[in-house]
Amino acid sequence: MTTNTPTPPLPVPAMPPPRRPGDPVPGGMRTVAVIDMGTNSIRLNIADIDGEGRVHPVDSLNQPVELGKDTFTDGAISKSTISQVIDVLKRFRAVMEQYHVTQPEQIRAVATTAVREARNRDAFLDRIYVATGIAAKVIDAAEETRLTYQSIMPHIVADPKLASLPTLVIEVGGGTTEVLMLQNKDVMYSHSHRFGARRLREMLEKYRIVDARLRRLMERQGEVIVQQIRQNVELTHAPNIIILGGEARQAALHILGEGEGENLARLPVSALSKFVDQILSLAVEDIVRKFKLQFPEAETLAPTLLAYVQIARAMKARHLLVSKATMRDGLLVEMATGGLWSEEFFSQIVRSAMDLGRKYQFDAAHAVHVASVCRTMFEVLKQEHRLDPRYGLVLHVAALLHEIGNFVNSQGHHKHAMYLILNSELFGMGQRDLLMTGLIARYHRRAEPQPTHPEYAALDRESRIAVTKLAAILRVADALDRGHLQGARNITCTIQGGDFVITLPDVDDLSLEQVALHQKGAMFEDVYGMRVVLRKGQSPAVSA
Repeated sequence: MTTNTPTPPLPVPAMPPPRRPGDPVPGGMRTVAVIDMGTNSIRLNIADIDGEGRVHPVDSLNQPVELGKDTFTDGAISKSTISQVIDVLKRFRAVMEQYHVTQPEQIRAVATTAVREARNRDAFLDRIYVATGIAAKVIDAAEETRLTYQSIMPHIVADPKLASLPTLVIEVGGGTTEVLMLQNKDVMYSHSHRFGARRLREMLEKYRIVDARLRRLMERQGEVIVQQIRQNVELTHAPNIIILGGEARQAALHILGEGEGENLARLPVSALSKFVDQILSLAVEDIVRKFKLQFPEAETLAPTLLAYVQIARAMKARHLLVSKATMRDGLLVEMATGGLWSEEFFSQIVRSAMDLGRKYQFDAAHAVHVASVCRTMFEVLKQEHRLDPRYGLVLHVAALLHEIGNFVNSQGHHKHAMYLILNSELFGMGQRDLLMTGLIARYHRRAEPQPTHPEYAALDRESRIAVTKLAAILRVADALDRGHLQGARNITCTIQGGDFVITLPDVDDLSLEQVALHQKGAMFEDVYGMRVVLRKGQSPAVSA
């Protein structure tokens, strides 16, 4: 986890001369590689990153491997498929070495739905690490959405019309469908649907459902997606729709021709519909021959495009915008920044948390005030907690949501808050971050973290320690607004000797805060080894 700094745009600078395998790395550049183990194939992208954090594509490879076929039919990845994956990764490793990508820090490998849902996923990841030295990580749906956002935003920002109008970004993948609704560059809605073309194909085969029902099933799923979007976002007119994925690019190439070199190609829905009808009339073998596709890609071409057509019609859109952006672009952006989250991305997560708080009728003024105090304390205590600044975001979100459990019942509201957070979607926050957020909110009062608490025990040691440190901060910040009046403004914090001194210049009587701190401050003293002291007056330290 790392600091918040501006995320560099995706590469559109003047391109350096093309590199060939074996060529030396250009001066001032570092070469990295990202690997995406998807439902139908494994993909490799190699790129150079310059001194300003810009990404320059170097090479890419794509090898079909039907991970999804195993997982969606048998629930596990077969030995033969594991062997196939290892063979592919060994070939990728050889190519990476030709481009001088040899160190673990130069490689980021991720696995998505097909591996995520396999019951033998841990054994699968261990096996490929032993055989290839590549340490792949399973990412959850929220992380996929985050990477999609990272990859597509530079193209949206570059187009004033897209930046100001509602824009739906959607990718129908093999196992899931990722949906992002943006307006004025803000994330209005995001969701990952457990629906994909490969998953549907395997379901049809498993239950011996005839292919004739494929069209209706895909159309129905498109209707469900649009219905959920409309339930969460008020749309007065048709949004721009950006579609992602290899199937969308294949359709654009066939319909628009080789000349479609734009980042966002404009594809008429009527033309796409005719193309889908043509594909549906062909056997899979004919699609392979006609469009020069691999067999797994040919099987998912029609179902995926059918979903896009139905979504466009339901949204009353006449054109679709086909993007060349991929999740791997998002991975490269994160490698270029060292995994740092930009202030813009930080604000999108906070916006999502505020929306969730309003849903559960939280006291917004109290929540924002406590979050602000937490941010000040986190900064002043950085030498003591030694946590990466990204943990500050987790604390900030937990502070915003720590009292949403009152929506269920004021009694035990800290536990209700954890439940609501763990069962909600917060844009950009993966399962681990969400679990930490819920636990920090849960521990803002009453019992301190205990190894007998199942959610807490489920975390790794580093995360458990972080939760304890951050919950201790939240308890103090919450105590300073015991009356929910936000009277303690312009708070300053300093460390003086063995005391953590909090100065409250706008409060004449500290009695209420002193009582609250007496009740909730013990955990802070135990964790940080400092007594919390409240004072009136001014202080030259960092302000909230």
